[in-house]
Amino acid sequence: MSLKGINAYKKGNIKQDIASADPHKLTLMLMQGALDRMAFAKGCIERKEFEAKAEHLSRASAIVMNLRDTLDMSLQSEVSDNLYALYDFMLQRLIDANVQNSLKIMDEVISLMLPIKTAWAEIPEQAKQEAYEARRQKQQAAV
Repeated sequence: MSLKGINAYKKGNIKQDIASADPHKLTLMLMQGALDRMAFAKGCIERKEFEAKAEHLSRASAIVMNLRDTLDMSLQSEVSDNLYALYDFMLQRLIDANVQNSLKIMDEVISLMLPIKTAWAEIPEQAKQEAYEARRQKQQAAV
């Protein structure tokens, strides 16, 4: 099977996963996507493929920006504030890594994202359901 066929198959699976995913799963997929793009960028830095590196870092940055910008800041919680600041820091470090072609900075950003993704993946199902219900009630109250 050609690489083009494999990529088309992967894209089809991703679209199917997105269509059936809840908000928790979508966030987890975004985090994994950012980590994947960072890993690809590291490989590009090692091979001195700077155009591809820039593309992967641009995509990773866009994902991190989306994660940052979709935080519910209306909750005024320390968690939201800290995550916002951390995502903002990661964005700046991704820019630094791009400019400096730095594997060390890439490792730093990956080491910041991994624990967030791991913790997100370990959220119990009951807690997710409670959060969905609270959000639904908040939306109904706003109507």
